[in-house]
Amino acid sequence: MSTTCDFLVIGTGIAGLSFALEASQHGDVVVITKRAPEESNTRYAQGGIAAVLAESDSFEDHVRDTLVAGGGLCHERVVSMVVHEAPERIAMLRRAGARFDRADPSSAGTELDLHLEGGHSHRRVAHTGDMTGQEVVRSLLEAVRARPNIRILDHHMAVDLITLARFGGPEVCAGAYVLDERVAKVLTVLARATVLASGGAGKVYLYTTNPDIASGDGVAMAFRAGAEIANMEFYQFHPTCLFDPRAKNFLITEALRGEGAVLRLLDGTPFMKQHDPRGELAPRDVVARTIDLEMKRTGAEHVLLDISHKPAEFIRDRFPGIHRECLRYGIDITSQAIPVVPAAHYMCGGVTTDLEGRSTIPGLWAIGEVSATGLHGANRLASNSLLEGLVFAHRAAAALEGIDRSSPWPDVPEWAVGSAAASDEAVVITQNWDELRRLMWNYVGIVRSTSRLRRAARRIALLQEEIAEYYWRYFITRDLLELRNIATVAQLIVECASARHESRALHTTLDFPETDPKAAHDMVVKRGVPAHLRGH
Repeated sequence: MSTTCDFLVIGTGIAGLSFALEASQHGDVVVITKRAPEESNTRYAQGGIAAVLAESDSFEDHVRDTLVAGGGLCHERVVSMVVHEAPERIAMLRRAGARFDRADPSSAGTELDLHLEGGHSHRRVAHTGDMTGQEVVRSLLEAVRARPNIRILDHHMAVDLITLARFGGPEVCAGAYVLDERVAKVLTVLARATVLASGGAGKVYLYTTNPDIASGDGVAMAFRAGAEIANMEFYQFHPTCLFDPRAKNFLITEALRGEGAVLRLLDGTPFMKQHDPRGELAPRDVVARTIDLEMKRTGAEHVLLDISHKPAEFIRDRFPGIHRECLRYGIDITSQAIPVVPAAHYMCGGVTTDLEGRSTIPGLWAIGEVSATGLHGANRLASNSLLEGLVFAHRAAAALEGIDRSSPWPDVPEWAVGSAAASDEAVVITQNWDELRRLMWNYVGIVRSTSRLRRAARRIALLQEEIAEYYWRYFITRDLLELRNIATVAQLIVECASARHESRALHTTLDFPETDPKAAHDMVVKRGVPAHLRGH
């Protein structure tokens, strides 16, 4: 079974939905999502969207803050572009129905209430309480569902991109094979443009703030198709994820520290100022590394984040979602410190793109966390992620306004199951999944070493052999596809980390503890081409 469309969008986060909304003005759109349309990394974003919205702020300051956080690897042209386009993207969201918190009428210089987050020199984070992502998804889905030429296919997962050689030139992307999980059938979806908006890959690590869907599908598919991938060694660990065996990937927003929360050891001793003069407002990589160091030094399983010195009413009004969620686990943040631990949070690398989101494969685009645009460099500045998705979705949709519909649809073979059979060994998937995530946490986590990376590479290669054998023997399922993709992402992270012989921002290695000025370049990898440094 096959279907055609002008635009195939893979993912329903802020990038995918905002692209679909704008692209629907130029053609018909099919959006696929692995679960319900509401489920994405965006939904769990607490902090908000960074933009220069106050009179006291400036584009120059936002650019500088981003460059400082990025550890010398940001592409300054991209940073400037994104920062200057940010206010209009916020305005677009508001026109689409998103409701951001308003400032007190007595506050001068801005209409919206703005948070201060780590690494920022001004209050510039527009938010909806501490559950901004839910409001963004709500408003965009409502707008998307009102467009008759947008179809959302839920419980559909992309298996692989369809690439074809045309007229002796380079291969082009013509769509994707898509698993309809409800009927266990694979569809052939042909598209004039295929847009990866599939988010990150937090599930490659044992502890993550990401939902279960974040299995790196877009990066893995793009790599298999021959697209260029960059900077996968730079995985951001959020410093403060709620530590409780009953809680699942619940992060505690950066804005808590922006409003005065203090990080403490289990005996109540504050420790951040001993490591960095910025204290709790240091960038995420610094805070995560410091917590990791103190946990290793003291043998503690977690540290404490304490905002209880603030008035209870202020805490409940400012952070209602966190207050409510922590109460579920018996923690009243108005009077108690929160146990927290770092967790994998954001993939700063991904599919390389130009200023409009084009990948190195014609017909394939990448926007949002799945992409490596040059904005984040070696470390993402807080609340620049939703912004990146908005800006590049808009630019990609604008670039595709005059999409070429003159070529006939290619003749593409339907998905063939061959001799595959139903599996009676699903335990293999569970075992490999658990082993992969644990070895990535232990060997390729916040602090790495050459020997750990070598061990990880050897074991990942063995796991990939087992996964490939299973993949060709049995019918595909979502669990199998996610395991296959996560293994590819793990391979790319280890390969890029092994090739970077320095410590820089999110990538810290015991064997090369200093930053090498000559290595201030992107780490690029492609199928069949080893990871190597390349200038911006």
